Amino acid sequence: MNDDIPWRRDEVDSPCVRVCVVHPVSGLCAGCLRSAEEISLWSSMTSNERRRIMAELPKRAGKLARRRGGRAARLDRAR
Repeated sequence: MNDDIPWRRDEVDSPCVRVCVVHPVSGLCAGCLRSAEEISLWSSMTSNERRRIMAELPKRAGKLARRRGGRAARLDRAR
């Protein structure tokens, strides 16, 4: 531990990017890709549990289905 920063702890930081929207189908947060349960338990998890989840996050990105509606879809229908 670095004595220059005494309050710094050796923990796995949260992947939160402050885009907290849970996808209705996948149940994953659109910002950090964690489940609601993982988010709520994060502060009580061990470093190893957090590392395991962090390693899984890149694989979860494909589970979020893109919206097919919105402005772009309306413009396509109007043509």
